[in-house]
Order: sequence, then C-alpha cells, then structure tokens
Amino acid sequence: MARPRGIVGYGEDAEELACRYEGVAFEEVHGELLPWLPALPGRAADIGAGSGRDAAALAARGYEVVAVEPTPELRRFGRRQHDDAAVTWVDAALPALAGVRGPFDLVLLSAVWMHLDERERVEGMRRVAELTAPGGCVAISLRHGPPPAGRRMFAVSAAETVALAGRCGLAVVHRGEGPDLLGRADVRWSTLVFRARHHTTVGRK
Repeated sequence: MARPRGIVGYGEDAEELACRYEGVAFEEVHGELLPWLPALPGRAADIGAGSGRDAAALAARGYEVVAVEPTPELRRFGRRQHDDAAVTWVDAALPALAGVRGPFDLVLLSAVWMHLDERERVEGMRRVAELTAPGGCVAISLRHGPPPAGRRMFAVSAAETVALAGRCGLAVVHRGEGPDLLGRADVRWSTLVFRARHHTTVGRK
C-alpha cells in the first residue's frame, strides 16, 4: 500500500525530526491551548502525533490518549521514547482517519493541516467534526512559510480554516499568531481553537 502523500519525506528524516520535536516542551508549543483543555476525565486524539511528545504530555495530564501517526518510523520512535505513557498508537492518516473511533473531548492537529490539499481539507474537517464530542475542543496549528525541500505542503490561511470548520459545526473560540519555535525566520504559525456545536456534513451535494 502506498504511503499517504502528506507524509513523504518524514520517514527518511524521522529520527532527526523526532529529536527536534522532543527538544521543545508541550507547554511551550501549545501554551495558547492550555486554557482550553477539556476537564478530566476525557479522551484526546493527537492526529499526526509524530514523536509522541504531545500525546505523552496529554496522557501525563490524565487524558485517555489515542496517538494517530501514519509514518511507521515516527510511530516506532514514539513508542520507544514514551513507552511508559498511557497512549494507544494507531496507524491512520487524514483525511479519512480510517479505524479511528471517537468521540473525543479534545482533537489536536499540530502542524499537519498544511499537508492536505483543498479536497482533503474538506473531507478531513468533516471527519474531525464527526470524531469530536459535542462541546469538545479541536485545536489546529497552521504553518505559514516556504516548505522544506521534498515535502508536500499547501498555503492554508486561518480565515479559510475557520470558515471550513464553521460549516462542520466547529465554532472558533481562539485565534493566535506566533513565530517558529525552532528558529526558522521565514516560518510563522497560527493557532486555532474550536468548540464543537453539533455534527453536520459538508461538501456533499
């Protein structure tokens, strides 16, 4: 089976990338999300979990965590690095997220949304909304800037993402902008937090 197009380039550099991710704390990366974390007990899904840093941090806070990562090399690193964390790893990819079962009180999509083209973003947002419990929280970080060589990335604005999420029953409750924590001067990030109102469908006629 062919790998999802969005993960091209990640397997080859998995060890280096994972170590880089692990060098920045969850609280530093997701400081804007902390006030919006759902009350415990709760279920959390880390979509595109990478090295497992965020999944492990959420588990340490007391959430029941599912880490979804389609890159085998990153899944292996995450399991090894965080073998003491109460995290269930799942091999699945956006937009379909086949085999991922909600509902979740928190769905985190950190640095993954820009790998989807327009059609995939429509399908992916609908699927994310389906997986989110009513009143649950969805957090998305968007990368802005030139893509690294060999990576599949698209320019995705915060405004487009907010509009698409709204059509899927996700209401924006927080917007933020910030620099790249890995020191790349030509990269910046948007942080968006949504609250699930209800489940609906989008893109089907």
